[in-house]
Amino acid sequence: MWKTFYIKPNEICILYHRSDFKQILPPGTYSYFGRHWQVKSYDLNQPEAKIENLELLLKNHSADLQKYLLVVRTAFNQAALVRCGQNWVRVAPNKLVAFWRGFIEVEAHVFNLDESWEIPTEFVQQIRGMILNGIKTFQISEYEIGLLYVQNNFVRPLEPGEYAFWAVNRDVSVRTLSRIIPNPDFPLEDVLIERHPEFVAAYCEIVQLQNQQVAIARYQGKVISILPPCSRQLFWRGVAVEVIDISTDAKLPSRLVAELVSGLPETSALSCRFLHICEVPTQYIGLLYINQEFQTQLQPGKHAWWLFGCAIQTPVFDLRQQTLEVSGQDILSQDKVPLRLNLTAGFRILDPLKAKNGLADITGYLYKELQFALRGAVGERTLDALLEDKGAIDQSIFEYIRQKTADYGIEVDSVGVKDIILPGEIRTILSKVVEAEKAAQANVVRRREETAATRSMLNTAKVMEDNPVALRLKELEVLERIAEKIEKIQVNGSLDSILTELIQINRN
Repeated sequence: MWKTFYIKPNEICILYHRSDFKQILPPGTYSYFGRHWQVKSYDLNQPEAKIENLELLLKNHSADLQKYLLVVRTAFNQAALVRCGQNWVRVAPNKLVAFWRGFIEVEAHVFNLDESWEIPTEFVQQIRGMILNGIKTFQISEYEIGLLYVQNNFVRPLEPGEYAFWAVNRDVSVRTLSRIIPNPDFPLEDVLIERHPEFVAAYCEIVQLQNQQVAIARYQGKVISILPPCSRQLFWRGVAVEVIDISTDAKLPSRLVAELVSGLPETSALSCRFLHICEVPTQYIGLLYINQEFQTQLQPGKHAWWLFGCAIQTPVFDLRQQTLEVSGQDILSQDKVPLRLNLTAGFRILDPLKAKNGLADITGYLYKELQFALRGAVGERTLDALLEDKGAIDQSIFEYIRQKTADYGIEVDSVGVKDIILPGEIRTILSKVVEAEKAAQANVVRRREETAATRSMLNTAKVMEDNPVALRLKELEVLERIAEKIEKIQVNGSLDSILTELIQINRN
């Protein structure tokens, strides 16, 4: 009995007799006598030969199989890449895999993982864009540096380019850092410094400060970081670092004040949390206290100190003439009249150190003492005395307050009562008194004027008695006044007779 097998052009078969391997049959037609022949077909479009009992077949029929198969065997520390036409297949460690030869071009490359977990560059380019289990690819841009980690342990830096690594039974990762940023956030910075000094020396500037040191890091002339004492930090190469010793003087020189305080807004925002800044205006003076101890006076301008290990205070005092208002003081005079007074005082600070050390609240102290002085001056005088001589109150208060402020470096230049406000009923009484006084004065003036008028009339009469012409003129004056008040005048006779009589009077 004959048994015939037809093998298609895209297939290959393994011939078995009673489950025993006999040979591999390429495409074609085959006839065998007997009933126990059988074949296992494989599609050559699938390059990988998934043959059962491959290990046993290779052991017994290696020569026959090697003609048709590319066998890839990897040890526990090996992995392989197999190119099947335009595709690539990854072979994991400790594996046995076979691929059909001839129909699709195949080639294998075995890698020793003990020597390197990195896949060579020529293979990286060929597997670009492919997803292969157990292989991780990374792209480092031209402005970046990659840090390669295996099992979270730093291995080495990666320059810009394409990389691929075997990620078999272990974690492989790459952390990218921008070279544009001069002070990136280095992962596990202390570990890099302690365990990988070769990387730090090749790529970084390291800043490590002592207890009384501060550092300013600049990149391209611009401040990018300020480091406090006892700190440690990495920067990319190209960063300029200035280390400052603050053990003897924590004050910044003028050049640093101009750069850190009065410079770029971002620089000022960066440095403000590290500095105590004091701006003393013109006509002011400042006092410097470090750890509650006075150090020196501060002249007008901007001043700054490092805020590390010390407490700094810089109170500022105005040296110009200042005005203090004491308003609405209700006080009883000596004759028990309630008064409300407003007081103004002018003062200046001559010695800020005395004033600061002697007084907790300069304005409050002056206000209180002026109140006391005002009450004492008003309480010792009657209402009439107060109204008659306000200057006496000012002088009394002035003498009192000058004595009180002399020991505190404060000079009071002037004191003056602005207003004395009386209660309503007292104002009414005073108004009546003033009205009566003014009425009496008016009566005296009126009598004096009447007397003077009578005396003038008497003198006029004496003149008219001895001079008829003057009498006649007076009559005419009276007549004229009367004529102004009437519309018509009737004259008996004629105007000629009147004029004649006037001429005769003149001749006489």
